[in-house]
Amino acid sequence: MERVHQINPFAKRDDHSKRSIILYKTLTTLSWLLALVVTFYYTFNKPHDGSGHRGSIWHQNGDHHTAFRMNKIIASIYWLVLFILQAGYIAHLFSGNVETRTPACAVGSHFILNNLFHFAFVMLFVRGHFAWAEVMLIINFINLTSLYFRHVGYSRFIHEPVVSGPLAWTFVAIYWNGAIMVPHATSLVARIFGNVFIWSILAYGLFFIVIYKDYTMGFNLSVLAAAIGVAQFFRQVIAFQWIFAFTIMAVLFVATIAIAVPASAGRDYRWRRQAQSATAPADRERAPLLADN
Repeated sequence: MERVHQINPFAKRDDHSKRSIILYKTLTTLSWLLALVVTFYYTFNKPHDGSGHRGSIWHQNGDHHTAFRMNKIIASIYWLVLFILQAGYIAHLFSGNVETRTPACAVGSHFILNNLFHFAFVMLFVRGHFAWAEVMLIINFINLTSLYFRHVGYSRFIHEPVVSGPLAWTFVAIYWNGAIMVPHATSLVARIFGNVFIWSILAYGLFFIVIYKDYTMGFNLSVLAAAIGVAQFFRQVIAFQWIFAFTIMAVLFVATIAIAVPASAGRDYRWRRQAQSATAPADRERAPLLADN
């Protein structure tokens, strides 16, 4: 078992060898550049190979008037900010401070895997292979969920770009791509299912806000809900989907502020009864955003 632990790239470690640090620096940077270049290229260009329904990322989004169609401007800004924050995370790997570098290395394997799955998703999505793209999203969702629950307590400068940002996107993208994948996605039945499933974004966000006080998940999901709401509004003014999306956005944003403001002021606001205060120290260790180091 000890041998398995040593060779397992996803195992928790308190320190890392010089060789593994160099490996993390190299693979993390290369995989991030791969995801970055492919995303930017296919934002403006369509592939010239393949036999499916080819198009750029937002051409595919615009061609399919599903219940989860997104506004390309808001979604593009989301990814632009996320890539910038991820560059900041990568800088942690090159830090001379061991306390800064160690947690960055700890999440490195999951981050590299996330970049590879994102690359595969984009390559499949723009070529119209939506079913295989969905598989990539689901596997990456499992990867990022495992990362979230196995590595908590890290700085927000690691948590946001590596964990909550990609996880929030992947969760919503499963519905986004899944709606495109389903035949007759613009039918009345599909719209009704969309009206129901969009509320899972609210439930998912509130889970992390209430249980983990993770205001980054709340904010990320509120932005993506806004992207859906804007796109649905301009598609059809008289419809429930954009109303639901903006309601979800508002609730998540308010809940996010309710958690973020006390946290930024150093006050630990809890959505629990006073009788549970004895368990606060353990809960505080589980909260991913309270530690700045």
